[in-house]
Amino acid sequence: MTDRLTKALVHRGPDGSGRYHHAAGAGEVHLGHRRLSIIDLSETGAQPMVASGLALSYNGELYNAPELRRELESAGVRFRGTSDTEVLLQAWRRWGTDCLPRLRGMFAFAVFDERTGELVLARDQLGIKPLFLVRRGGGLVFASELKALAGELGGSLTVDNAALIASLLYYWVPDGRCAFSEAEKLPPGSWLRIRPDGRTDHGRFWSIRDVANEAQHAPEPDLGAVIEESTRKHLLADVPVATFLSGGLDSSYLTALAARHSPGISAYTIGFRAEDAKFEAMPDDLKYAKQVAARFGVDLHEIEIAPQVLDLLPQMTYHLDEPIGDPAAINTYLICTAAREAGVKVMLSGMGADELFAGYRKHFANLLAVRYQRLPRAMRGPVESVVDRMPVATARRGYRSVRFAKRFLSFAELPEETAFRRSYTMYDRDELAGLVNPDLAGTVDEVLAEHADTYHDNALNDFVNRMCLADARLFLPGLNLAYTDRSSMAASTEVRVPFVDVEVVKAAFSIPGAKKIVGRQGKAALKQAASPVLPKEIVYRPKGLFSAPLRAWMSRDLAPLMREVVNEGVLVSSGLLRQEALQRLVDADAAGQQDFSKHLWHILTLEYWYRAAKSTGAQS
Repeated sequence: MTDRLTKALVHRGPDGSGRYHHAAGAGEVHLGHRRLSIIDLSETGAQPMVASGLALSYNGELYNAPELRRELESAGVRFRGTSDTEVLLQAWRRWGTDCLPRLRGMFAFAVFDERTGELVLARDQLGIKPLFLVRRGGGLVFASELKALAGELGGSLTVDNAALIASLLYYWVPDGRCAFSEAEKLPPGSWLRIRPDGRTDHGRFWSIRDVANEAQHAPEPDLGAVIEESTRKHLLADVPVATFLSGGLDSSYLTALAARHSPGISAYTIGFRAEDAKFEAMPDDLKYAKQVAARFGVDLHEIEIAPQVLDLLPQMTYHLDEPIGDPAAINTYLICTAAREAGVKVMLSGMGADELFAGYRKHFANLLAVRYQRLPRAMRGPVESVVDRMPVATARRGYRSVRFAKRFLSFAELPEETAFRRSYTMYDRDELAGLVNPDLAGTVDEVLAEHADTYHDNALNDFVNRMCLADARLFLPGLNLAYTDRSSMAASTEVRVPFVDVEVVKAAFSIPGAKKIVGRQGKAALKQAASPVLPKEIVYRPKGLFSAPLRAWMSRDLAPLMREVVNEGVLVSSGLLRQEALQRLVDADAAGQQDFSKHLWHILTLEYWYRAAKSTGAQS
């Protein structure tokens, strides 16, 4: 089984493979590994790494490995090579689970102690790296991707309807759920120990909720210094490192900082087919990316996104593991593929800045909604009537401002948590219940209650930071980190996220919301930190979108496929979705009165995921 599991993950590590097995009580432990060689390219960095009774299989990078190495060496530890894997193994030997809070990086690993017969799994603080597991009898099977487990155990797995309903709500599956009922994800910042007799215990070594609660009372740091230090640490590698560069604030800031420490660094940016960009009224990000590249001596590569979406849709659904309906995954995959072909194995991304520093439109919109609620009803009524009648698109182009206005009015008068959820999810309660099988109405309520519980689970006295914390616990690990990991590793490329760092997180929640959103400006504190580094026109340019021209795709390339899904798809034939409700979505989108392109794109990804799950033998 170990060989078959690792074979399914060959894209995550095409540079080498290894396996290990040892007796553990009445059974055995088997560890397999696929290697993407980034630090210590020699055999002294190969895995599983075994030394003096410990065996380690580890996915990720430790950016503070040099400091930990020096501390261990001063305590008498002698190292064979220069890999961070060996640093982790020796740190575990010296401190056990107490080493986990000391680790600064992204990681998921399994370590086995031959003397005690205990296996421990651990995952990084913020859930950057994935770790899926299925418990079987007195043991468990685990892997970095769900597809490896589904391919091996498919006949014994059951599709989790609650996870699929959550994916319809969010267009991704929350990190606390899994698409199969028998599978689970190890929570971020936690460890799980399994003993030789099958007993398990677990612990949490880091909690973003606790960090945020404590940070709100801490003095504000020098944010620019914290981000520069994180960026510098994230450049640690024995292979070339490049950056994503959209020309927006986050990627431009990281690229400029990276260029200080790695002159001439390469960067990759995307463009779209002219007709798609025009239809979507998409901003011209390329000119800003070129400006940043010229200013900081960066070697810029442009990738045109003109994908064969009919081919890429099932391909991306396979790679993403769970139903994730964000087309930005295609962008990441195509950029990483191009970078890999150019010999680049590691890329830096600005992921996480919007969540931590209130950079999304929804953050400002929810603040604006509080003010809107103070307007007299006599003023609000006519506004809503006019916006309701306006089309979101004609045959020739889409109207982004109208889409935003309709979206805003859908949540502007709701209570705080409900409004925040509605501002970024796909449906309200009745819409979602009306789309799915009537027997699943109770499951819809369960999924909505989970959001409310997570949103309220904090002691923050700041509305903006409550939104940021909810994003960091839900949106970031459930969507952005998940699709970034899966789509980049599908191209055998490692993406690092310097904003998603324990020290940056601590700094972010020490900054009050009033300094994150100032007037109409989101990410104000980050913009202030970036201002000494970047040109003003980059810092204060309108926010771009790392997305795709969905309306153009849905109205052209994908319209026949959507008709097929409505009339012959497994979501409808299985009874999960109501055909007439799905047809109404399609008709309303085609008429241009509502923009349901994102909803329909996600339903296509869910359809392909469901088909693939059934093909493995999974039960519904």
